Amino acid sequence: MEQTQQPALKIDIVSDVVCPWCAVGLGGLETALQRIGPDLQAQITFHPFELNPDMPAGGQRHLDIITAKYGISADQARANRAQIRERAASVGFVMNRDDDSRVYNTFDAHRLLSWAVEQGAQLALKQALLRAYFTDGRDIGDIEVLVSLAQSVGLDGQEARAVLESDRFASQVREEEQLWAQRGIRSVPAVIVNDRYLIEGGQPPEFFEQQLRAIMAAPQPA
Repeated sequence: MEQTQQPALKIDIVSDVVCPWCAVGLGGLETALQRIGPDLQAQITFHPFELNPDMPAGGQRHLDIITAKYGISADQARANRAQIRERAASVGFVMNRDDDSRVYNTFDAHRLLSWAVEQGAQLALKQALLRAYFTDGRDIGDIEVLVSLAQSVGLDGQEARAVLESDRFASQVREEEQLWAQRGIRSVPAVIVNDRYLIEGGQPPEFFEQQLRAIMAAPQPA
């Protein structure tokens, strides 16, 4: 008897490494995929988006960035941060951010993630970057930190350093950023399923599960 092929979904995620809702959303998506189980095979690919493309080396203070960028008070920023911390905890992700946490440039992190696609380790590296930044407070704009994170997920440290010390993947990252902007992506996370369905924001697992099951059940185009 011929075996029935399990449904497979192509999932593209446009996000940034310093975006807290991107961490929450990824946790929600992964929890939903675990709940659906082996009935679904998902191919996840991350694409670059820079929330702060002009961020200088060494970064800037988190509270200063948030209050200036969104025009909110320090108390509002703290309340938002507490809400995000609670949502992150609900999907098993630890947020250790405070007023003095730094926001860093992510361009090199996106270059490394582009390289990691070729190595079959992009998801693992993305998870390591999010933990390093949000949980451990590390400077994910620093080459030494990026090399150590690459090694922590089984990637070759020397090759990672060679990528970072060159301009490899720089044009690819810029072209991808421009492409997704042209497709109307203005905020992240943006989860695109099978090139047709858009799920926006750091949604909870229940929402992701509902949407993915609906997509699996929908007739597929010829």
